[in-house]
Amino acid sequence: MKRRFWRNPLILTGGVIVLLIVFTAVFAPYLAPIDPTSQSLAQRLLPPGTKGHLLGTDDFGRDLWSRIIYGSRISLLVGLISVAIGLVVGSFLGIVAGYYLGWIDMLVGRVTDVLMAFPSILLALAIMAVLGPSLTNVMIAVGITSIPRFTRVTRGSVLALRERAFVEAARGIGATNNRILLQHILPNILSPVIVMASTGIAGAILSEASLSFLGLGVQPPTPTWGSIINDGKQYLDIAPWIATFAGTAILLAVLGFNLLGDGLRDLLDPKLKT
Repeated sequence: MKRRFWRNPLILTGGVIVLLIVFTAVFAPYLAPIDPTSQSLAQRLLPPGTKGHLLGTDDFGRDLWSRIIYGSRISLLVGLISVAIGLVVGSFLGIVAGYYLGWIDMLVGRVTDVLMAFPSILLALAIMAVLGPSLTNVMIAVGITSIPRFTRVTRGSVLALRERAFVEAARGIGATNNRILLQHILPNILSPVIVMASTGIAGAILSEASLSFLGLGVQPPTPTWGSIINDGKQYLDIAPWIATFAGTAILLAVLGFNLLGDGLRDLLDPKLKT
């Protein structure tokens, strides 16, 4: 396992990108030379490398490098918390539905079908329209949209395990349902859940950027990658660096988590082991 981990280029590449993003978010106060909300109209729309601004400035004269650095905090926070919501709630529903079946499975299945009938971004928009724009509500909205995927994956895994010999043996010696679920089924479904969580963070970052771009995410002056692109879209002809650098940050973050997820899938899926 350890040898295959270090030989997997997807894990190594994705892991390096993810670690850089985490490092950037954690040490943002030390990496950003200027307050990301500090405005200077005399220095608005400066090109990259001008007057100490590594990536230039936006339409309010705010340092773009600092805003992108601090924006990584919002993206990473939303990605982690929203996926945690989807993982905990979705996995619980999937395990219960897949193990007990009957009316519980039917009820969970119908609710999951309803949620999956809507595109994730539309469902998130509807939730944000009800809750209102804020960081907490963004995490809740994105988290709710990720619940059905975790429910489907865990339910399918539990269905494949509930009739296995080791589960039947545990029942035969009098193990309770809770003991079977916690000690025999849960450890055996962690691999697909971990893979889905890593790729789910990439989707959550995209959803947060989309909501911020539409003005329904974290509100100004807090810097987010989506809001930076929204601010820069009207200056694409004279200051394309505003939207370009923020878009590149989103690209790298999504690419990193997707590569990491694909690598973990190759590593943890026994069907792919050679």
